[in-house]
Formats: sequence, structure tokens, C-alpha cells
Amino acid sequence: MSLTVCVVGVPLRAHYPGTSSVKEALKTQKKLWSSEDYSTFNDEVGGGCWARILNQNYVNGLMTATISWNLVASYYKDLPFSRDGLMTAEEPWSGSYVVESPIWITAHTTQFTQPGWSYLHTVGHLAQGGSYVALTDGKGNLTVVIETMTRDHSVCIRPPLPPFNVTSQNATFHLQGSFASIKELQVWRSQFNFKTKKSSFFETLTQKLFDGSFTLELAEDEVYTLTTMTTGQKGSYPDSPPSARFPKVYKDHFNVRNPPFSEAPDFADQTGVFEYYINMTDPGPHVFTLRQVVTERPVTWAADADQTISVIGDYQWENLTVSCDVFMESMKAGGVFIAARVDKGGQSVRSAKGVFFWVFADGTYKVTNDLAGQTVLAEGLSGTRAYGWHTLSLTVE
Repeated sequence: MSLTVCVVGVPLRAHYPGTSSVKEALKTQKKLWSSEDYSTFNDEVGGGCWARILNQNYVNGLMTATISWNLVASYYKDLPFSRDGLMTAEEPWSGSYVVESPIWITAHTTQFTQPGWSYLHTVGHLAQGGSYVALTDGKGNLTVVIETMTRDHSVCIRPPLPPFNVTSQNATFHLQGSFASIKELQVWRSQFNFKTKKSSFFETLTQKLFDGSFTLELAEDEVYTLTTMTTGQKGSYPDSPPSARFPKVYKDHFNVRNPPFSEAPDFADQTGVFEYYINMTDPGPHVFTLRQVVTERPVTWAADADQTISVIGDYQWENLTVSCDVFMESMKAGGVFIAARVDKGGQSVRSAKGVFFWVFADGTYKVTNDLAGQTVLAEGLSGTRAYGWHTLSLTVE
């Protein structure tokens, strides 16, 4: 089996390893990856977290890849892990987005390396705190990334971060071997400023070398890239459209014959999966539908709900009416609900509260204030049956 394995996601702590690898992983002599990491609120402390672990996952744990969960925070902000991506784009209805600090920190590594580059063994910690790594393409190019993030300005969501100190310092680097002849390096610098809140990202400089050596004056909470690559540039992007709340009046008939995606826009599945479905057996108004496509509970790792649920809208809504045409495809176990003011999602959805209106294929209904369906507010006969369309409406004031 060893011959078939190329990369190991650090065992026992493949998720959020805290920049260290267990001994068993190191003994495999395979490439080590942090297969899920970051997941931190993407303000400037989140940017500091990302800067620190991108370097120190290799310095401390020899992990050559760090995979961020998630790349872009594109889900409702009231769901768990709001803004836990490298940037934020959580309003598809407005098109608003924010390029957050982790994007610029990512560029310090990814603009100046490529797949196939290798870390040099000459990596480590700076004398007054911080770390540095060096990478090469094996063809004469060199990239050095330095970070001096202080402890309180680089805390990640997990695991707990032990105390450490970082202070301003002069750091001297000596290039040896084939790199000793390098006369100049391109420099890219980002400086976090937690006092003024006016940080600067990805500024360009140059650094002369004398006999293969150079010295940098490093302040706290900085990231430097020094590289032979001359292709670097600070990216640009158009101004974001203004932020806006979810539309107060919303309807969707799912009338898309060739949808570019299987999932309908604005819906966020929390348990189960709902996808576009063209119902060719219905000659009436229900040819285009949204259908539950996972009909059995899978093996899960989180405390998700027994019931399938997809959320849409604005949690701050108070007075509202929800209406939906529904179709049940099981005579024995068929059932469906619509709900309002649902207060939880993600791994907490099992305990979600709200107002839930259920109908079942046996001709009954109930109203509960929980997704589990345990606290019943009303119940009775509905006349609903499987294999027929029903219109459900729920008004909450």
C-alpha cells in the first residue's frame, strides 16, 4: 500500500494540526499536507493566522501544502463559520464582495512559486520570533517568505495557541551555493497595523545583496517575500457593488431548462441535497422543480439533522409569509415541511428552533417550534397524500 500513497494528510490531526506533525506521519517519509486548516474569521487577525501557519506548517511540521477551509465565504452570514474564508462573497443577489487580508497573504507564497517547487532545508525560526521558509524550482529561482506575526494578532480558530513572543529585529540572511551569485531580489511586503487599522498589503521594493548576503529591519506583524521571480504584481479588482439585504419579495419557479449548476441559487442545503429536476411526467405548471435527491441518511461526522433542510432568505425577517408547492413521493414515509425564523444551521441544525409546518402522506399535519418535531403546537388532518401537488402556506407575525 505504501507504493500507492503519495501524500498523507497528517494522521490524527489532519484537520487543524497547529503547525506540528505527529511522529507516525513523519515516519512514513511521504509528503505531508495539512488537509484542512485555517477556518478563521477573515479580519486582520485571521490574515495573521494564515500568514503564520502557511510558513510554520512547514517549519514545524514539514507540511508542504496547507488547504484552507474554505476558500471563499459564500454562505449566509447567520450560518456557522461566517466569513471563515480567504475572502467574502455572501450576497449573490447583490454581487457584493470583500477581498480580505488572507488573499494578499496567500499571494506572498503562491505568486512566487508553482507546483513542482521544493522547500529548502534551510528554514526555521527567527531569533526574536517569527519564521522563514525558502523554496526553489531547481532551475536557479529562489523565493523566501518571512513572517513576524505576534501571538495575539495571529490566533486561529483552532487549536489553542500557546504563548510566544515576537519583537522587532534585524535579520541577516546568507545565500550559499548556486544562490550566492544573486545580486538583487524583488521584495513584496505586507504590514498589519492593529493600532491605526490602516494596514498595507503587497507593496513592492527591491533588495540588493552583497556577497550573497542581505539584512532586513523587521517590525512586528509583517510578511515579506524576497524572490528572483520578476513576474509578481499586486492584483486589482473592480469596485464591489453595494451590499444589500436579501430581497423581501422572492419567488422561484425553477424554470431553467439547462441550468449551469445542479443546485438552485440562494438555497443553502444544511442536511440532504436538493437539485433542479425536470418533471417530464407533469404537463402542467410543475415541469421544472427542485427535488430532494438524497433519500437515505448517509454516514455523517457532524450532528446534522435527521430531516433534510435547505435554508433561504434573511434570518432577521419577522413578519412573513412562505408559500411552496410540494409533492411527496413516498406513500408510507412521505412528509414535507416549510418553516420560518429558523435559527440554526450547519453542525448545529439538529437543534434548530423556528416555526415548522409539516404535512404527511397519511393525510395529517402538525406545527412545531423545532426541527426535531418534538414540541407540537398544533396538529390535525390535512388531507394530503403522496403523488399529488399541494400548496403549503405559512404566515408568521
